[in-house]
Amino acid sequence: MSVTWADLAVGTAIGERTVEISRADLVRYAGASGDFNPIHWNEDVARSVELPGVIAHGMFTMGTAVQLVVDWIGNPAAVVDYQARFTKPVPVANELTGPGAVLQVSGAVGALDEDNQLARIDLTVTLDGTKVLAKSQAQVKVW
Repeated sequence: MSVTWADLAVGTAIGERTVEISRADLVRYAGASGDFNPIHWNEDVARSVELPGVIAHGMFTMGTAVQLVVDWIGNPAAVVDYQARFTKPVPVANELTGPGAVLQVSGAVGALDEDNQLARIDLTVTLDGTKVLAKSQAQVKVW
């Protein structure tokens, strides 16, 4: 789908998705990012620093969320800015005892800047009904 300026209005939903995260995803992300902090793979270390268990990398969570915007706009270069505040960790359970973690991501047009043809996309990112990212917003150039 090709998004045009005429398609946009404040409040327009851009979509939603459910994303399952596994511990294997965290290992792959650690290898790609170089972030081998043991709170992302070692249960004992995570609990020793008062976390609920192994948690997803913050940047992994952000990247997972913004993919909804990239898929909607159809061009990763159109995302010119993206920011979020981390509000809760994303615990990723051992898959042997159940699903790792399941994020719910939805997005809507939050503001439009017609002069610069920029749309602000507001993302809602939750785990079990609790927001894990706040003020998760992407600025998207619409050509």
